[in-house]
Amino acid sequence: MKSQSINSWPSIIAGILTAVILLVGLSSFVIINPGEAGVLSILGKARDGALLEGIHLKPPFVSKVDVYDVTVQKFEVPAQSSTKDLQDLSARFAINFRLDPSQVVEVRRKQGSLENIVSKIIAPQTQESFKIAAARRTVEEAITKRTELKTDFDNALGERLDKYGIIILDTSVVDLAFSPEFSRAVEEKQIAEQRAQRAVYVAQEAQQEAQADINRAQGRAEAQRLLAETLKAQGGQLVLQKEAIEAWRNGGSQMPRVLVMDGKSNSTVPFLFNLNNQQE
Repeated sequence: MKSQSINSWPSIIAGILTAVILLVGLSSFVIINPGEAGVLSILGKARDGALLEGIHLKPPFVSKVDVYDVTVQKFEVPAQSSTKDLQDLSARFAINFRLDPSQVVEVRRKQGSLENIVSKIIAPQTQESFKIAAARRTVEEAITKRTELKTDFDNALGERLDKYGIIILDTSVVDLAFSPEFSRAVEEKQIAEQRAQRAVYVAQEAQQEAQADINRAQGRAEAQRLLAETLKAQGGQLVLQKEAIEAWRNGGSQMPRVLVMDGKSNSTVPFLFNLNNQQE
């Protein structure tokens, strides 16, 4: 029985050694996947040089590798500011960013985790960048020139985060809100503008109607003038006709020609009367 126990010890020791060797071997390597970057720390001190995609050696038991996601990250960050005309303006930005793989060692040393990067770096810098962009314009300009506001914000934020190893890829304004007082002022201004436009329309309509009355009056005056001239001309013709009839009655040899107006064509149409019958 004793001999069997003695004979099993070498096997037990060999198994333990094998397990230790395997454990040491496995802990001596680290695999960094695509979209990741690692920071090697030995006895709690971060070593220079980021571990990029691939297999890397590391001292067993006394080292640790912190792995960071360097793919695109998205977070929504609120911000508040005052405009150039001292109006309250609040916004919410959706920020797409990623960590610079070559800078993850500094990120590890200064910020630590990705959560710290968002809360301690990106959020306050977003607030400061929004203050810079909003202070350059009035609240109305923030509405009418929203693209310019965003451009100023992007430039300020990019400059501030670049030194932290954070690359801004894109930002978008999720929401832009104003104070209740300004919202009421905007509504009242819109109502006033609509009333002013209505007044202008009514004035133009009245002016056009007055001009139409003038045109109609001028047309009537012109018609009356033409009628007067026509009647005057007809009166002259009647006088001549009367004189001709009197001359014929007194022994003239030529029968007079009587002229009348044709109502359709407004032209004189000559025709003959039998004056003898007319006298009877």
